[in-house]
Amino acid sequence: MTQDVVVGLRERKRVETRRRIAEHAVRLVTEQGIPATTVDQIAAAAGVGRATFFRYFESKELAISTGLSEVAVFVLISALSDLPPELGPLEAVRASHAAIGRMFEPDFDELLDQAKLSTSSPAMQAWTLQLYVEWEMAIADAIAPRFDDLVPNDPRPRMVGAMNMAAIRLARDEWIAADGRVDLLELVQKFLGAIEVPSLART
Repeated sequence: MTQDVVVGLRERKRVETRRRIAEHAVRLVTEQGIPATTVDQIAAAAGVGRATFFRYFESKELAISTGLSEVAVFVLISALSDLPPELGPLEAVRASHAAIGRMFEPDFDELLDQAKLSTSSPAMQAWTLQLYVEWEMAIADAIAPRFDDLVPNDPRPRMVGAMNMAAIRLARDEWIAADGRVDLLELVQKFLGAIEVPSLART
């Protein structure tokens, strides 16, 4: 077995372990709530030791945040993929957020708690921003084919992804500040509506 193959297998195992820990963190929190969920419970459910857990995550909150993010980004990318191909990149992003917003609306009380968790400490804020970068790249890949004048190394898909996550963060912050007493879907669409990406013909 070559060194490259060994490194590739090791990296895949690392990614799979990280994902498994995060998935079990979300499952346990969904079943019994954040305060009642412990690192030891998450580690045992994922089939790893406590020391291994801390090699991947600094706290249970970071594992929970990662798991929630991976679920949400999968739903968003699936919604983007299901939209008609004739929709442009910005229109598709706005439509996908409207669709998943309606899907998750019954769970907004729980989502508000999760949003507050994401800003509850400097570590959680830093981790959330790192997850947002992963969202940016996933969105960029999903919407790139919707640019009819896409060129090699085109910066616009990634810019749309970045501006999308900036809009989500601003909407989240305003929602948290109002303690959920404002319409999250309207906030998201308000900030997304401020985004504009010119065609290359106009640049």
